[in-house]
Amino acid sequence: MALTLFDTDEYRPPVWKSYLYQLQQEAPHPRRITCTNEVENRPKYYGREFHGMISREEADQLLSVAEGSYLIRESQRQPGTYTLALRFGSQTRNFRLYYDGKHFVGEKRFESIHDLVTDGLITLYIETKAAEYIAKMTINPIYEHIGYTTLNREPAYQKHMPVLKETHDERDSTGQDGVSEKRVHTFRGPHWCEYCANFMWGLIAQGVKCADCGLNVHKQCSKMVPNDCKPDLKHVKKVYSCDLTTLVKAHITKRPMVVDMCIREIESRGLNSEGLYRVSGFSDLIEDVKMAFDRDGEKADISVNMYEDINIITGALKLYFRDLPIPLITYDAYPKFIESAKIMDPDEQLEALHEALRLLPPAHCETLRYLMAHLKRVTLHEKENLMNAENLGIVFGPTLMRSPELDAMAALNDIRYQRLVVELLIKNEDILF
Repeated sequence: MALTLFDTDEYRPPVWKSYLYQLQQEAPHPRRITCTNEVENRPKYYGREFHGMISREEADQLLSVAEGSYLIRESQRQPGTYTLALRFGSQTRNFRLYYDGKHFVGEKRFESIHDLVTDGLITLYIETKAAEYIAKMTINPIYEHIGYTTLNREPAYQKHMPVLKETHDERDSTGQDGVSEKRVHTFRGPHWCEYCANFMWGLIAQGVKCADCGLNVHKQCSKMVPNDCKPDLKHVKKVYSCDLTTLVKAHITKRPMVVDMCIREIESRGLNSEGLYRVSGFSDLIEDVKMAFDRDGEKADISVNMYEDINIITGALKLYFRDLPIPLITYDAYPKFIESAKIMDPDEQLEALHEALRLLPPAHCETLRYLMAHLKRVTLHEKENLMNAENLGIVFGPTLMRSPELDAMAALNDIRYQRLVVELLIKNEDILF
């Protein structure tokens, strides 16, 4: 199936479809049926949901209490093998259950039985209620409208689009011969497919993510995506709030132009300014700079003639990083950076930071390198601007890093480590990059 090509260049933001999200909310909830007796030889990785060697009929009777009920039993025919028995659609479904450090019945692997059952109930419910809808999801794609369209389009009459290579590698990578790789990805919070605009259902591994441009799609929709994911510049309508990788690929640059231009301006006239980056500029004028970049791109005028106060330019640069939909230090890499900050041995800490940097997409890593080199030069003027690496870490920690955790207390506890990460990156910029 070919992608539908639109005759108009007018940008229309996608309308995300809520039907599958509503179905996920309606799916049955897990209900563990616990065994009241002590069971001999219960595997240590199962809990009270394990009932030992009971028959299918006994399991069926125990599960008849409610939809979503589940238990684990040992097979009578094949001792040493285990079955997850699950009540769905007024029937008992039986799945061979495996454990290799994580629990699984298929491709997805889970930390707990509860999570496995939750995801299974969601999948069963949606695929039962919306099988025909799912089969037709790829018919009217939104892909052409959201900024990922290839500049070198295939003809509209072409029936089969080249597909992305699938990998389960945890590292971001780019395939050979311009073929972008995608990998199965677990999305935190609700996410919608950027090909068909439908909700990406499930608890984990809800879809795949392109390692090159960050495109998020259903696994089945990924087969429809062109292999050259260079974004179409005419659909990238903003500089601020645009995915960093999408922006640099659209403009064919190593880094976002707003980063290069702001840093050049700051270094040309602001390195001796007291409280550089700590002192705030006038918010209305910072917003004015943002609109100038969104409107004029690299032609935006941020010279001293337009903005005499250098704090307006530093404020605009900080705002750019805060507005990124995926932080400069990405959600995927975030835990490794925080872990490295907690290491006490200096050599081991630098090695951990170096490993964490390898998790960043190329455009993110290059932008971080350029920014840290700039901040290192800022610290060389500490006598005049009173900004050392520690002070800059306080400013940029929460600007460049955002916790993927929804727990407010956990995120709050990370703030001191965010500051330390940036401080370490500045001080060791010449070694790490």
